[in-house]
Amino acid sequence: MTRYVLEVMYDGTCFHGSQIQGITPTVQLNINNALSTLLRTPIQTIGASRTDEGVHALCNYYHFDWEDELDMDLRYKCNAILPHGVAVKKLYIATNPEFNTRFDAIRRQYRYRIYAKKNPFLHNRALFYPFTLQQDILDKAAQIIKEYEQFESFSKRNAQSKTFNCTIHESYWEKAGEELHYVVEANRFLRGMVRGLVATQIHAARGKSTLDDFRKIIEARDCTKAWFDVAGHGLYLEKIVYPEGMLKEI
Repeated sequence: MTRYVLEVMYDGTCFHGSQIQGITPTVQLNINNALSTLLRTPIQTIGASRTDEGVHALCNYYHFDWEDELDMDLRYKCNAILPHGVAVKKLYIATNPEFNTRFDAIRRQYRYRIYAKKNPFLHNRALFYPFTLQQDILDKAAQIIKEYEQFESFSKRNAQSKTFNCTIHESYWEKAGEELHYVVEANRFLRGMVRGLVATQIHAARGKSTLDDFRKIIEARDCTKAWFDVAGHGLYLEKIVYPEGMLKEI
């Protein structure tokens, strides 16, 4: 039995989230159906990261097992029958048959995109936010995040997480043309965490709370203290990193 891995990208506004939810149209359901059709047997995949409805991915991974050697054209064939909102970028073989896309990932990176001037070409691709934000407050809040490891305040209720600890490797805001981006990289993320971090930082940058308040929200370990009111379509799962040598592209 060989463990194969698909690297995919998708437009989150085309699906009701990434993770399988019965017959609800999700990214994973479409991938499972495509593989099952091509391989003529039911295939169940395991995904690396769960993304909510509307959230995009430039890079996500799904693994599955198959006894025989796969046709080199599997990527092409998958893309021929998958809906327009999702595409297979690459196909890999896992060098370890016990490889798990979710648990073997060592880093994940998200990017949240904001724009202030109306632009029809950014609709559902970034958050339209035509309000003044204090850049220095955003920059300071992003650095404060790196001082902490416990992020229960930014986890949605009923997330069923065994731990709320995350190691933050990167946290910063940057200008990208007329857009403003928040970039955060960590070993793991909680459900709703990035949107919670973005919304709560924006609240402070609009002068509705202070940086001391921001610290208190983190330390409260209470999600009712944080804000989550930013749209999913501004968020991108941008990168997932595995230890070197775990995946071999075919």
